[in-house]
Amino acid sequence: MAKAKPVTVKESSTEEKIKEAARKLFTQKGFSATRTRDIADEAGINLALLNYYFRSKQKLFDIIMMENFRQFIKGISFNFLEEATPLDEKIGKIVTLYIDFLTQHPDLPLFILNELRNNPDQLAANVDAEIGDTRKKLFEQLKLAAAAGRIRDLDPAHLMANLMGLTIFPFIARPIFQKVINADDQRFNELMQQRKELIPIWIKTMLQP
Repeated sequence: MAKAKPVTVKESSTEEKIKEAARKLFTQKGFSATRTRDIADEAGINLALLNYYFRSKQKLFDIIMMENFRQFIKGISFNFLEEATPLDEKIGKIVTLYIDFLTQHPDLPLFILNELRNNPDQLAANVDAEIGDTRKKLFEQLKLAAAAGRIRDLDPAHLMANLMGLTIFPFIARPIFQKVINADDQRFNELMQQRKELIPIWIKTMLQP
């Protein structure tokens, strides 16, 4: 069996330059408005070299979004692991993390939806690998709080569904949501910032014994 060709420092540097350029442009302009030539120009390389490293814009987008998704999941895990942090404070931190990250990466919800449609098992495996242990710790914290009478005794799945729905869904439904309420991008972002304070209040109300 032939040995795999080692990746040189130069190759690694070029790949990272392309990914950083693409990440910047996808964030600024979105997937549809970003051309492969724009990415090549931003990275300071020619289009042929970009195509050598990454077969298509979609492939490059998928790689970057998966890296962003893993970074996001790790941030969630870190906050779940803070055992000394009170539950309501922890929920507030998680909501802020969700909203800030999705504001910075507006194409991520679309990527997740596509992955759920095309590769649901793989996405679920990636999530479980990152947060399996921390999810268990959060559920234990909920169970102890319920046993002590501090919160309502309910299935933790309801908390997770509400937390994700309240924070993620407005970003997924952003185009139609903005049409319905006649809001431009600035107004949408203002509303999302307000939800950093509102969502923890709603979750806390749901958990009241």
